[in-house]
Amino acid sequence: MNRINPAKLRNSKWTATKPLNREKHFLVTEVEFEEDGSVLSCKLEAVLSKREYAIDWVILKNPQDWLQGWK
Repeated sequence: MNRINPAKLRNSKWTATKPLNREKHFLVTEVEFEEDGSVLSCKLEAVLSKREYAIDWVILKNPQDWLQGWK
């Protein structure tokens, strides 16, 4: 289980363990918070293609799908 601090989520780097469309490396470009500090939404941007994906940030905790940093 990857440990993630939501306050440090923005600009963090991630590697997909199962790349799709040659997209393996991602950067968190946008994080929106609710008033209580919980994460409302999160966007990942593929480094290679610059495509953006809206995701549920909790999926980044699964080490079988995501590795923290660029590996």
